Amino acid sequence: MNNKDLGVLGERIAESYLTQMGYKILERNFRGSRGEIDIIAQDDDVICFIEVKTRTGEVYGTPSESIDIRKMAKISHMAMMYLYKKKLRNKPCRFDVVEIWIDRDTEEVKRINLIKDAFDFV
Repeated sequence: MNNKDLGVLGERIAESYLTQMGYKILERNFRGSRGEIDIIAQDDDVICFIEVKTRTGEVYGTPSESIDIRKMAKISHMAMMYLYKKKLRNKPCRFDVVEIWIDRDTEEVKRINLIKDAFDFV
């Protein structure tokens, strides 16, 4: 399984997990001129911009550690575009991260970690 396939699988797993946790999925792979937000969902009254990071190990650190300041800025920009486009500028929002560890060979989920309010607007 290549890294792109791993990412797509992770996003499907995250979507299912978030739904089980009570999130309402609003958008998948929201794209704009400066990037993409993996999942946009609603948790009660809060709009959540969710980055999904899938890994098969921690050789390079935890999945969330790969989200640097540039990635946070891109997600923040895309979030502002989404809120403006959907006329939701006064809605509370936050940035969540879903970390997923899976076995590359069997595609078995080893662990899922939801980090709510992982970072602020950058």
